[in-house]
Amino acid sequence: MRSVRARAALGATLVVAVALVAAGLAVLLVLRANLIDQADLQAEVAAREVAGQLATDTPYDELELDDEEDHPVQVTDEEGRVVIVSKDLRAVTGTGTSGVTPVPSASAGASPSPGDGDGDGDDDTADDNDDDDGSRPGRSEVSSDDPDFSDGTATVDRTTADYRFAAVEATTPDGVTLTVYAGAPLAAEQEAVNTVRGAMLTGLPVLLVVVAGVTWLVTRRALRPVEGIRREMAAITASEDLARRVPEPGSRDEIAALARTTNETLTVLEASVERQRRFVADASHELRSPIASLRTQLEVAEAHPELLDLPGAVADTVRLQVLAADLLLLARLDAGEKPGNATVELGALVREEVSQRTGDRIAVSVEVPEGGAFEVSGSRGQLSRVIGNLLDNAQRHAEGSVAVSVAADGRGVRVEVGDDGAGVPEDERERIFERFVRLDDARSRDDGGAGLGLAIARDVASRHGGTLTVHAAAEGGAAFRLWLPRSA
Repeated sequence: MRSVRARAALGATLVVAVALVAAGLAVLLVLRANLIDQADLQAEVAAREVAGQLATDTPYDELELDDEEDHPVQVTDEEGRVVIVSKDLRAVTGTGTSGVTPVPSASAGASPSPGDGDGDGDDDTADDNDDDDGSRPGRSEVSSDDPDFSDGTATVDRTTADYRFAAVEATTPDGVTLTVYAGAPLAAEQEAVNTVRGAMLTGLPVLLVVVAGVTWLVTRRALRPVEGIRREMAAITASEDLARRVPEPGSRDEIAALARTTNETLTVLEASVERQRRFVADASHELRSPIASLRTQLEVAEAHPELLDLPGAVADTVRLQVLAADLLLLARLDAGEKPGNATVELGALVREEVSQRTGDRIAVSVEVPEGGAFEVSGSRGQLSRVIGNLLDNAQRHAEGSVAVSVAADGRGVRVEVGDDGAGVPEDERERIFERFVRLDDARSRDDGGAGLGLAIARDVASRHGGTLTVHAAAEGGAAFRLWLPRSA
C-alpha cells in the first residue's frame, strides 16, 4: 500500500463497491416496491370481485371464488365473525381474524339480526346502522375508498405461503356490511428479489476485481513516465552530471509539466553551480596576485630590509582587503540576505558619498533638486556601496568629468552616474555586469580592479526591487542608471 498504484486501485475499488452496493440496494427497494404494488392491485381486484357479488345479494354458497390457491378469501361480518372462506383455506394471518371456519348464520338475503320480526324492523335497523357510521357503503354498494393492505400468511391445501391482503367493505341489499379479505401471493416478489440479489452478489466481486485490475494497469501506464523521471534523477544524483535532463513525455498532462519543470530546475541549478565554480576559480585567481606580490615584498624585506617597498605592500594589502570584502558581500547576496526595510533618502546619501571621496582624481559634480523627496526602502549600507562602486567605475574611465544626478522617475527614484570616457560598446552592455569581467584586458589589475563592482551593484539593485543599466552619456562616455522604487 506504499505505492501510488496500489492506493489508486484500492481507492477506485472501494468507491465502485460503495456505489454498486448503494445502487443495488436502491434497485432492490424499487423492485420490491413495484412487485408489492402489483400484488396489492391483484388482491384489490380479487376482493372487489367478491364484494361486488355480495353487494348484489349472491348467496354465500353460490359465490364464485376463482383461483382460490392464488387468491384466498376470508369474509367477516360487522362483529368480526367469519362467514365465508375459500374452499381449501386451512389457516390465515394478517386479516381481521385468524378463523377459517364459517360461523353458522343466515343466507345472504337474511336479516343482519337473526330472530328479528318482520322486514320493516330490519329496514329500520339498517337505517340506524347507516346513520351511525357514514363511512360504510350504502345498501348494495361496494366501498369506493382505498382498501387497507396488510402482510400475512395463508395455508391453502397444506401449502403455507406469504400473501398480501386487501380489505374491501360491501353492504348487502339487507343492510349487512361485510369485509372481504382477498390475498395475492408474494412468492413471485420474493423470488424476483432473491434472484436479483443473488445476481448482484455474484457479479459484484467479479466487477470489483475487474475495476481493481483496470485501475492498476491504467495507473501503471500513467505513472510509467514518473518512474523514468525518478531513474534519471537518481542517475544524475549519482553521477553529479547536471548537464543531463530527465525524459519529457509527449503528452500534455501533469506528468509532462512535472518533467519540464524538473528540467528547468536542473538548468537553473546547473547555471548556479557553474557560476559558483567560475566564482571560486576567478576569486582564487584574483586573490593569488596580491597575495603573491605581498609575499614577495615581505620575503625581500626579510632578506634586505633596506629594499622594503612599504607603499606597495600597503597598496597590495588594501587591494586584498577590498577584494575579500567584495567576495564576502557577494556570498551574502547569493545566500539570500534580505536588504532590510529602512527608509533611505537617496539625495542625502549621494551628497554624503561624494563628500567623503576626497582622494578622487576628478571632482564629481552633483545635481540633486532642492526640496525633493527621494526616499526608498532598503539597506543604507548596501545602497551606499552601489553608489560608491558606480563612482569608482566612472573615476576609472573618465577623461575629465564625472557627474551624478538624482531625480524622480515615475513611481521610483533615478540615480545616474556619467563620465566622459570611452563608453561601453552596445554589445558589451550586459556582459560588464557579470562577475570578474573587465573589458580592457590590457589594463593592469591594479588599475582595472577585480571586475566585481558592477556585478555587486546590479545584484544589490535587483534585491531592492530596482534595476541598473548602462547607456551612452551626453558627454560621449557611459551613463549608469540606477532606478529604485519609492518607499511606501
